[in-house]
Amino acid sequence: MSNLSEATILSALEQIIDPDLRKDIVTLGFIRNLELNGGNVSFTIMLTTPACPGKEEMEAQAIELVSAIEGVTNVNVTMDAEVPQGRGIANNVAIPGVKNIIAVSSGKGGVGKSTVAVNLAVALAADGAKVGIMDADVYGPNVPLMLGTGYDQPEVENGQLKPIEAHGIKMISMAVLVPPDKPMILRGPMLHGVVRQFLSDVNWCELDYLVVDMPPGTGDVQLSLAQLVPVQGAVLVTTPQEVSLSDVRRAVKMFETVNVPVLGVIENMSYFIAPDTGTRYNIFGEGGGEKLADEYGLNFLGQVPLGMEVREGGDKGTPVVAAFPDSPQAVAFRKTAEEVARQVSIEAMKPELNIISRAN
Repeated sequence: MSNLSEATILSALEQIIDPDLRKDIVTLGFIRNLELNGGNVSFTIMLTTPACPGKEEMEAQAIELVSAIEGVTNVNVTMDAEVPQGRGIANNVAIPGVKNIIAVSSGKGGVGKSTVAVNLAVALAADGAKVGIMDADVYGPNVPLMLGTGYDQPEVENGQLKPIEAHGIKMISMAVLVPPDKPMILRGPMLHGVVRQFLSDVNWCELDYLVVDMPPGTGDVQLSLAQLVPVQGAVLVTTPQEVSLSDVRRAVKMFETVNVPVLGVIENMSYFIAPDTGTRYNIFGEGGGEKLADEYGLNFLGQVPLGMEVREGGDKGTPVVAAFPDSPQAVAFRKTAEEVARQVSIEAMKPELNIISRAN
Protein backbone atom coordinates (compact mmCIF):
# COMPACT_ATOMS: atom_id res chain seq x y z
CA MET A 1 0.00 0.00 0.00
CA SER A 2 1.32 3.42 -0.99
CA ASN A 3 2.22 5.93 1.74
CA LEU A 4 2.04 8.81 -0.72
CA SER A 5 1.25 12.04 1.10
CA GLU A 6 2.35 15.66 1.27
CA ALA A 7 4.65 14.72 4.12
CA THR A 8 6.50 12.08 2.08
CA ILE A 9 6.89 14.48 -0.82
CA LEU A 10 8.25 17.26 1.39
CA SER A 11 10.57 14.79 3.08
CA ALA A 12 12.03 13.88 -0.31
CA LEU A 13 12.40 17.51 -1.33
CA GLU A 14 14.32 18.27 1.87
CA GLN A 15 17.28 16.61 0.17
CA ILE A 16 17.62 19.59 -2.17
CA ILE A 17 19.96 22.17 -0.64
CA ASP A 18 20.13 25.71 -1.97
CA PRO A 19 23.88 26.12 -2.66
CA ASP A 20 23.89 29.81 -1.70
CA LEU A 21 21.58 29.86 1.32
CA ARG A 22 22.83 26.43 2.53
CA LYS A 23 19.42 25.30 3.70
CA ASP A 24 17.00 22.82 2.16
CA ILE A 25 14.29 24.28 -0.05
CA VAL A 26 11.48 23.04 2.23
CA THR A 27 12.86 24.80 5.30
CA LEU A 28 13.40 27.92 3.21
CA GLY A 29 9.73 27.90 2.23
CA PHE A 30 10.42 27.50 -1.49
CA ILE A 31 7.75 24.80 -2.01
CA ARG A 32 4.38 26.30 -2.85
CA ASN A 33 1.01 25.05 -4.17
CA LEU A 34 1.69 21.36 -3.45
CA GLU A 35 -1.19 19.26 -4.80
CA LEU A 36 -1.86 15.50 -4.95
CA ASN A 37 -4.35 13.97 -7.36
CA GLY A 38 -3.99 10.21 -7.27
CA GLY A 39 -0.46 9.56 -8.47
CA ASN A 40 -0.15 13.03 -10.00
CA VAL A 41 1.98 15.46 -8.01
CA SER A 42 2.36 19.15 -8.77
CA PHE A 43 4.09 21.96 -6.92
CA THR A 44 5.93 25.24 -7.45
CA ILE A 45 9.52 25.93 -6.46
CA MET A 46 9.65 29.65 -5.65
CA LEU A 47 13.23 30.86 -6.02
CA THR A 48 14.63 34.15 -4.75
CA THR A 49 15.49 35.47 -8.23
CA PRO A 50 14.42 34.68 -11.80
CA ALA A 51 18.11 34.95 -12.70
CA CYS A 52 19.03 31.86 -10.66
CA PRO A 53 21.74 29.98 -12.62
CA GLY A 54 20.90 26.60 -11.07
CA LYS A 55 17.13 26.49 -11.56
CA GLU A 56 17.20 23.82 -14.29
CA GLU A 57 19.35 21.56 -12.13
CA MET A 58 17.07 22.10 -9.13
CA GLU A 59 13.98 21.32 -11.22
CA ALA A 60 15.52 18.09 -12.54
CA GLN A 61 16.53 17.03 -9.04
CA ALA A 62 13.03 17.67 -7.69
CA ILE A 63 11.43 15.61 -10.46
CA GLU A 64 13.87 12.75 -9.89
CA LEU A 65 13.36 12.65 -6.10
CA VAL A 66 9.57 12.84 -6.18
CA SER A 67 9.25 10.39 -9.08
CA ALA A 68 11.11 7.82 -6.98
CA ILE A 69 8.37 7.84 -4.31
CA GLU A 70 6.10 4.79 -4.41
CA GLY A 71 2.72 5.64 -5.91
CA VAL A 72 3.85 8.69 -7.91
CA THR A 73 2.99 8.40 -11.60
CA ASN A 74 3.57 11.96 -12.80
CA VAL A 75 5.40 15.02 -11.48
CA ASN A 76 4.75 18.57 -12.63
CA VAL A 77 7.13 21.23 -11.30
CA THR A 78 6.66 24.94 -11.94
CA MET A 79 9.75 27.11 -11.47
CA ASP A 80 8.94 30.64 -10.35
CA ALA A 81 10.67 33.45 -8.47
CA GLU A 82 9.79 35.95 -5.78
CA VAL A 83 12.61 38.40 -5.18
CA PRO A 84 12.88 39.12 -1.43
CA GLN A 85 12.65 42.62 -0.05
CA GLY A 86 16.12 43.96 0.66
CA ARG A 87 16.98 44.83 4.23
CA GLY A 88 19.33 47.78 3.70
CA ILE A 89 19.94 50.19 6.57
CA ALA A 90 17.02 50.29 9.00
CA ASN A 91 16.98 54.09 9.40
CA ASN A 92 16.60 54.79 5.67
CA VAL A 93 13.23 55.10 3.97
CA ALA A 94 12.50 52.51 1.30
CA ILE A 95 11.13 53.51 -2.10
CA PRO A 96 7.56 52.18 -2.41
CA GLY A 97 7.51 49.10 -4.64
CA VAL A 98 11.30 48.85 -5.03
CA LYS A 99 12.66 45.68 -3.43
CA ASN A 100 16.40 46.01 -3.94
CA ILE A 101 18.68 48.92 -4.81
CA ILE A 102 22.02 47.99 -6.37
CA ALA A 103 24.71 50.67 -6.70
CA VAL A 104 27.14 50.14 -9.59
CA SER A 105 30.25 52.12 -8.79
CA SER A 106 33.91 52.53 -9.65
CA GLY A 107 36.84 54.33 -8.15
CA LYS A 108 37.67 56.13 -11.40
CA GLY A 109 36.22 56.93 -14.79
CA GLY A 110 36.95 55.10 -18.02
CA VAL A 111 36.38 51.56 -16.77
CA GLY A 112 33.03 51.04 -18.52
CA LYS A 113 30.89 51.39 -15.40
CA SER A 114 27.83 52.72 -17.24
CA THR A 115 28.14 50.00 -19.87
CA VAL A 116 28.24 47.39 -17.11
CA ALA A 117 25.25 48.93 -15.30
CA VAL A 118 23.11 49.07 -18.44
CA ASN A 119 23.91 45.53 -19.55
CA LEU A 120 23.37 44.11 -16.05
CA ALA A 121 19.94 45.76 -15.94
CA VAL A 122 18.92 44.52 -19.39
CA ALA A 123 20.21 41.00 -18.62
CA LEU A 124 18.22 40.82 -15.37
CA ALA A 125 15.09 41.98 -17.18
CA ALA A 126 15.61 39.38 -19.90
CA ASP A 127 15.59 36.71 -17.19
CA GLY A 128 12.14 37.90 -16.11
CA ALA A 129 12.91 40.39 -13.33
CA LYS A 130 11.28 43.82 -13.03
CA VAL A 131 14.18 46.23 -13.39
CA GLY A 132 14.83 49.96 -13.38
CA ILE A 133 18.00 51.95 -13.89
CA MET A 134 18.70 55.32 -12.32
CA ASP A 135 21.45 57.31 -14.00
CA ALA A 136 23.02 59.07 -11.03
CA ASP A 137 26.17 59.99 -12.96
CA VAL A 138 24.92 63.57 -13.21
CA TYR A 139 28.12 64.98 -14.74
CA GLY A 140 28.26 62.37 -17.51
CA PRO A 141 24.76 60.90 -17.94
CA ASN A 142 25.14 58.43 -20.82
CA VAL A 143 22.46 55.85 -20.01
CA PRO A 144 19.80 57.32 -22.38
CA LEU A 145 22.30 57.13 -25.26
CA MET A 146 23.16 53.53 -24.41
CA LEU A 147 19.48 52.57 -24.25
CA GLY A 148 18.57 54.47 -27.42
CA THR A 149 15.85 56.54 -25.75
CA GLY A 150 16.99 59.94 -26.97
CA TYR A 151 16.52 63.02 -24.85
CA ASP A 152 12.74 63.37 -24.78
CA GLN A 153 11.56 64.53 -21.39
CA PRO A 154 9.56 62.06 -19.27
CA GLU A 155 5.85 62.52 -18.69
CA VAL A 156 4.50 63.72 -15.36
CA GLU A 157 1.67 61.74 -13.76
CA ASN A 158 0.07 62.70 -10.44
CA GLY A 159 3.00 64.90 -9.56
CA GLN A 160 5.64 62.25 -10.28
CA LEU A 161 7.96 61.63 -13.20
CA LYS A 162 7.14 58.58 -15.28
CA PRO A 163 10.35 56.70 -16.11
CA ILE A 164 11.18 56.10 -19.75
CA GLU A 165 11.09 52.47 -20.85
CA ALA A 166 13.48 50.67 -23.20
CA HIS A 167 14.69 47.09 -23.61
CA GLY A 168 12.39 45.91 -20.83
CA ILE A 169 13.67 48.30 -18.15
CA LYS A 170 12.61 51.68 -16.72
CA MET A 171 15.05 54.56 -16.78
CA ILE A 172 15.50 58.08 -15.44
CA SER A 173 18.51 60.32 -16.04
CA MET A 174 19.57 63.92 -15.70
CA ALA A 175 20.19 63.79 -19.46
CA VAL A 176 16.43 63.69 -20.14
CA LEU A 177 15.71 66.62 -17.82
CA VAL A 178 18.12 69.21 -19.22
CA PRO A 179 19.29 70.04 -22.78
CA PRO A 180 22.09 67.69 -23.90
CA ASP A 181 24.52 70.58 -24.51
CA LYS A 182 24.01 72.21 -21.11
CA PRO A 183 26.90 71.67 -18.65
CA MET A 184 26.10 70.15 -15.26
CA ILE A 185 27.34 72.72 -12.74
CA LEU A 186 26.19 71.32 -9.43
CA ARG A 187 27.59 71.41 -5.89
CA GLY A 188 27.02 69.12 -2.92
CA PRO A 189 23.57 70.27 -1.71
CA MET A 190 22.26 70.42 -5.30
CA LEU A 191 23.56 66.93 -6.02
CA HIS A 192 21.82 65.66 -2.90
CA GLY A 193 18.59 67.22 -4.15
CA VAL A 194 18.91 65.57 -7.57
CA VAL A 195 19.46 62.14 -6.03
CA ARG A 196 16.52 62.64 -3.69
CA GLN A 197 14.28 63.70 -6.58
CA PHE A 198 15.23 60.68 -8.67
CA LEU A 199 14.39 58.41 -5.75
CA SER A 200 11.22 59.99 -4.37
CA ASP A 201 9.69 61.93 -7.29
CA VAL A 202 9.82 59.12 -9.86
CA ASN A 203 7.01 56.58 -10.06
CA TRP A 204 9.09 53.41 -10.32
CA CYS A 205 6.04 51.18 -9.60
CA GLU A 206 7.01 47.58 -8.76
CA LEU A 207 10.69 46.72 -9.22
CA ASP A 208 12.72 43.71 -8.16
CA TYR A 209 15.96 45.60 -8.78
CA LEU A 210 16.78 49.29 -9.17
CA VAL A 211 20.27 49.54 -10.64
CA VAL A 212 21.93 52.87 -9.87
CA ASP A 213 24.72 53.98 -12.20
CA MET A 214 26.93 56.01 -9.86
CA PRO A 215 29.42 58.70 -10.85
CA PRO A 216 33.05 57.62 -10.58
CA GLY A 217 34.88 58.26 -7.35
CA THR A 218 33.73 58.54 -3.75
CA GLY A 219 31.89 61.84 -3.60
CA ASP A 220 28.58 63.48 -2.73
CA VAL A 221 26.28 61.27 -4.83
CA GLN A 222 27.55 58.09 -3.20
CA LEU A 223 27.05 59.54 0.26
CA SER A 224 23.59 60.89 -0.59
CA LEU A 225 22.40 57.55 -1.92
CA ALA A 226 23.65 55.73 1.17
CA GLN A 227 21.99 58.27 3.46
CA LEU A 228 18.61 58.45 1.70
CA VAL A 229 17.56 54.88 0.90
CA PRO A 230 18.36 51.29 1.96
CA VAL A 231 20.99 50.25 -0.58
CA GLN A 232 21.09 46.46 -0.70
CA GLY A 233 24.64 46.38 -1.94
CA ALA A 234 27.27 47.85 -4.22
CA VAL A 235 28.91 46.31 -7.26
CA LEU A 236 32.41 47.63 -7.99
CA VAL A 237 33.66 47.81 -11.57
CA THR A 238 37.35 47.79 -12.36
CA THR A 239 39.78 46.97 -15.14
CA PRO A 240 42.81 44.76 -14.56
CA GLN A 241 45.49 47.45 -14.36
CA GLU A 242 46.84 48.71 -11.04
CA VAL A 243 45.82 52.36 -11.50
CA SER A 244 42.17 51.27 -11.66
CA LEU A 245 42.51 48.83 -8.77
CA SER A 246 44.01 51.42 -6.43
CA ASP A 247 40.97 53.67 -6.91
CA VAL A 248 38.55 50.80 -6.35
CA ARG A 249 40.23 50.13 -3.00
CA ARG A 250 39.07 53.60 -1.92
CA ALA A 251 35.54 52.78 -3.05
CA VAL A 252 35.57 49.60 -0.96
CA LYS A 253 36.50 51.58 2.13
CA MET A 254 33.91 54.27 1.37
CA PHE A 255 31.05 51.76 1.18
CA GLU A 256 32.26 50.12 4.37
CA THR A 257 32.17 53.54 6.08
CA VAL A 258 28.51 54.13 5.10
CA ASN A 259 27.49 50.54 5.96
CA VAL A 260 26.65 49.46 2.41
CA PRO A 261 27.62 45.82 1.71
CA VAL A 262 29.88 45.29 -1.30
CA LEU A 263 28.32 42.48 -3.33
CA GLY A 264 31.45 41.92 -5.33
CA VAL A 265 33.85 43.01 -8.06
CA ILE A 266 33.36 42.92 -11.83
CA GLU A 267 36.44 43.09 -14.03
CA ASN A 268 35.60 44.85 -17.29
CA MET A 269 37.80 44.92 -20.41
CA SER A 270 39.54 41.85 -19.03
CA TYR A 271 41.09 40.66 -22.27
CA PHE A 272 40.68 40.80 -26.04
CA ILE A 273 40.29 37.85 -28.41
CA ALA A 274 41.49 38.73 -31.92
CA PRO A 275 38.65 37.76 -34.29
CA ASP A 276 41.02 36.78 -37.11
CA THR A 277 43.46 34.60 -35.13
CA GLY A 278 41.69 33.77 -31.88
CA THR A 279 44.73 34.96 -29.95
CA ARG A 280 44.04 36.34 -26.47
CA TYR A 281 45.61 39.67 -25.51
CA ASN A 282 45.64 40.94 -21.92
CA ILE A 283 45.75 44.59 -22.95
CA PHE A 284 45.21 46.05 -19.47
CA GLY A 285 47.02 43.37 -17.49
CA GLU A 286 45.72 40.13 -16.05
CA GLY A 287 43.97 38.96 -12.89
CA GLY A 288 43.78 42.32 -11.12
CA GLY A 289 40.05 42.17 -10.35
CA GLU A 290 40.23 38.70 -8.86
CA LYS A 291 43.28 39.67 -6.83
CA LEU A 292 41.43 42.69 -5.45
CA ALA A 293 38.43 40.55 -4.51
CA ASP A 294 40.70 38.09 -2.69
CA GLU A 295 42.50 40.93 -0.91
CA TYR A 296 39.28 42.24 0.65
CA GLY A 297 37.38 38.96 0.93
CA LEU A 298 34.85 40.00 -1.73
CA ASN A 299 33.01 37.98 -4.33
CA PHE A 300 34.55 38.00 -7.79
CA LEU A 301 31.42 38.35 -9.93
CA GLY A 302 32.94 37.85 -13.36
CA GLN A 303 35.11 39.03 -16.23
CA VAL A 304 33.83 40.81 -19.32
CA PRO A 305 36.15 40.79 -22.36
CA LEU A 306 36.75 43.69 -24.71
CA GLY A 307 34.86 43.64 -27.99
CA MET A 308 33.66 45.91 -30.74
CA GLU A 309 30.14 44.62 -30.16
CA VAL A 310 30.00 46.40 -26.80
CA ARG A 311 30.97 49.74 -28.32
CA GLU A 312 28.63 49.31 -31.28
CA GLY A 313 25.71 48.35 -29.08
CA GLY A 314 26.26 51.31 -26.77
CA ASP A 315 26.58 53.80 -29.62
CA LYS A 316 23.47 52.51 -31.39
CA GLY A 317 21.34 52.41 -28.25
CA THR A 318 21.03 48.62 -28.18
CA PRO A 319 23.09 47.05 -25.34
CA VAL A 320 25.26 44.13 -26.34
CA VAL A 321 23.18 41.60 -24.38
CA ALA A 322 20.24 42.52 -26.66
CA ALA A 323 22.06 43.34 -29.91
CA PHE A 324 24.59 40.47 -29.93
CA PRO A 325 23.21 37.90 -27.46
CA ASP A 326 25.60 35.15 -28.57
CA SER A 327 28.76 37.23 -28.33
CA PRO A 328 31.33 36.43 -25.61
CA GLN A 329 30.61 39.82 -24.04
CA ALA A 330 26.85 39.21 -23.82
CA VAL A 331 27.37 35.73 -22.36
CA ALA A 332 29.74 37.21 -19.76
CA PHE A 333 27.28 39.97 -18.85
CA ARG A 334 24.44 37.45 -18.38
CA LYS A 335 26.56 35.23 -16.14
CA THR A 336 27.68 38.26 -14.16
CA ALA A 337 24.08 39.43 -13.78
CA GLU A 338 23.16 36.01 -12.36
CA GLU A 339 26.01 36.30 -9.85
CA VAL A 340 24.85 39.78 -8.82
CA ALA A 341 21.28 38.50 -8.35
CA ARG A 342 22.57 35.62 -6.22
CA GLN A 343 24.48 37.95 -3.93
CA VAL A 344 21.47 40.27 -3.59
CA SER A 345 19.32 37.30 -2.55
CA ILE A 346 21.89 36.15 -0.01
CA GLU A 347 22.03 39.64 1.54
CA ALA A 348 18.24 39.99 1.54
CA MET A 349 17.69 36.54 3.11
CA LYS A 350 20.18 36.95 5.96
CA PRO A 351 17.56 37.99 8.56
CA GLU A 352 15.33 35.05 7.65
CA LEU A 353 18.27 32.63 7.72
CA ASN A 354 19.13 33.83 11.22
CA ILE A 355 15.58 33.14 12.35
CA ILE A 356 15.70 29.63 10.85
CA SER A 357 19.05 28.93 12.50
CA ARG A 358 17.76 30.02 15.92
CA ALA A 359 14.63 27.90 15.49
CA ASN A 360 16.75 24.83 14.76
